[in-house]
Amino acid sequence: MSGLMNLLGGDLGKSLIEGLSSQTGQSKSNTSNLLNMAMPVLMQAMQRNAATPKGASGLLGALTKKHDGSILDNLKATFSGSNSSTIEQDGDKILGHVFGNRQQNVQNALSKQSGVDASSVGRILKLAAPVVMGLLGRQQRQSPINDGNGLINMLGGLIGGNFHNEKQSFFESILDADNDGSIIDDVAGAVLGKSNSGLGGILGKLFNKK
Repeated sequence: MSGLMNLLGGDLGKSLIEGLSSQTGQSKSNTSNLLNMAMPVLMQAMQRNAATPKGASGLLGALTKKHDGSILDNLKATFSGSNSSTIEQDGDKILGHVFGNRQQNVQNALSKQSGVDASSVGRILKLAAPVVMGLLGRQQRQSPINDGNGLINMLGGLIGGNFHNEKQSFFESILDADNDGSIIDDVAGAVLGKSNSGLGGILGKLFNKK
């Protein structure tokens, strides 16, 4: 499957960016930049969850029972009228499972780095999360998996080979600096001044920005 960055640059990504931009009033440029930062963080957190039996079971169950990929068939319709409200509610539940009580901290961290207000970041994450699950669901139906290792590999494929091979160790070692197994704690810590490393520098290196 194409890497996430290639996917965001294709027709599906363009439709996603246009839809999210229209829903939040953010420019397409701001929306695109935010997604390029947020998607790997979201998928990396999903990988962490998939490494536990409970997390893997929950994610597999959601892919099998609900997220079949049909959301990708017409993203323009997905983000129109009352559909967007339903999608946003679903996304809020997804983020709750993935980030737990760290969800607000993640939004604040991404807002700080992207320059997009936290409220818009929250809406974009909620609307994008079901699309991510749709991508996973479609891939699951094309190449069935039934355990955590399969999920981890599938997510790694979506994140993309370059990120996975060249930046993952940096991502893990720097953002998990307190060795508690939680990347997101350290993202929040960097923004809130609990870490000596600035989030801008950390994510700037991840995405080759200065």
